[in-house]
Amino acid sequence: MDGALHGIRVIDFSTVVMGPYATQILGDLGADVVKVESPSGDSLRVPPPYKHVGMSSLTLALNRNKRSIAVDLKDERGKKIFRDLVATADVLVTNLRPQALERLGLDYESIRHDRLVYCQAQGFSGELRDRAAYDEIVQGASGTVDLMMRATGTPDYVPTVLADKVSSLTIAYSVLAALMHRERSGLGQHIEVPMTDTMLAFNLLEHLGGETFVPPHGPFGFARSLQPNHRAVRTKDGYACIATYGARNVADFFTVAGRPDLAVDPRFDSPDSLYEHFEEFYDLMAELALERTTDEWEELCSRYSIPFGRVAGLQDVVSRLDTAEHPTEGTVRVVPSPVRFSATPASVRRHAPRLGEHNTELLTELGYTAQQISELSSDGVTVEAVCGESTGAQG
Repeated sequence: MDGALHGIRVIDFSTVVMGPYATQILGDLGADVVKVESPSGDSLRVPPPYKHVGMSSLTLALNRNKRSIAVDLKDERGKKIFRDLVATADVLVTNLRPQALERLGLDYESIRHDRLVYCQAQGFSGELRDRAAYDEIVQGASGTVDLMMRATGTPDYVPTVLADKVSSLTIAYSVLAALMHRERSGLGQHIEVPMTDTMLAFNLLEHLGGETFVPPHGPFGFARSLQPNHRAVRTKDGYACIATYGARNVADFFTVAGRPDLAVDPRFDSPDSLYEHFEEFYDLMAELALERTTDEWEELCSRYSIPFGRVAGLQDVVSRLDTAEHPTEGTVRVVPSPVRFSATPASVRRHAPRLGEHNTELLTELGYTAQQISELSSDGVTVEAVCGESTGAQG
């Protein structure tokens, strides 16, 4: 069955994680995604691990359901190819900085057409919109590092590219909303997704706290999450996550832990009092958790409907992944789409492409002749990497 976005063409004019992850989501949902790369390729083609240069694990993770065309946009013939592609597109997603887009003549006003949804993402908005930014920079600018410092005492980064991935999801739902508007009006539009603003909205959902009110009715922060001891607990033989939300869960936890006295302790018997005593509560939970095995806790929590989860190592989740045969990389693991559609299922229809793998196919679709395609390749306007060959992107 076709995916929900079957018939929609997306131009992926982005690099690193944020844009490519968003366009991969659209591809999983059925869109025809064309990844436009420079002759040296997306910078994430290079970092190890990889079997062949240019086909890193990150490239495989971020570029399924896409076709790749590698074109030199500094050459006028390359720009024409790009404009020809955009003329066929419903959506364009880019994370190039605004000044770079304007310099290339590929900004929204220069290449728009009535039905184009043009999504432009960058690190910042306003006067800072041309400033370079990566995930770490945005974690700092959006308050994420401050939250980690409040919780742990050190200015840590969250150990995943959180800002990139949250922004990717924001791009995806924004594009879908714009496509729905186009269905009603017939018109596309320009979308701007600044990473820092996106992460600020994400963080302040719960951490605006007492500053929600004017004048403030307390400090910034969601007290429960910012407790230094708010973490998985050590059991007699491992680790577990036990989440006690609400007075009933708290009382039941202390009861099954063999401390009925704490089940009626006034420090923990109401939301307001628990709010004031989170630190003591988590200290007690940590002490009591050591008295039973993980299996015992799982059985007790299940019996009393206390939310419980084992701490899974990354190696433990491999069995939940799919595998696929890649034409150059062999058997690879694939993280499946997490969404289940009853009528328009997400699917993996294409392997992650080599740099420029679909040059000829795409140019032919655009009406270029075999001779023109050959000349573009000979002149270096288009580039196709052979498996195992250097892409020239090592730096």
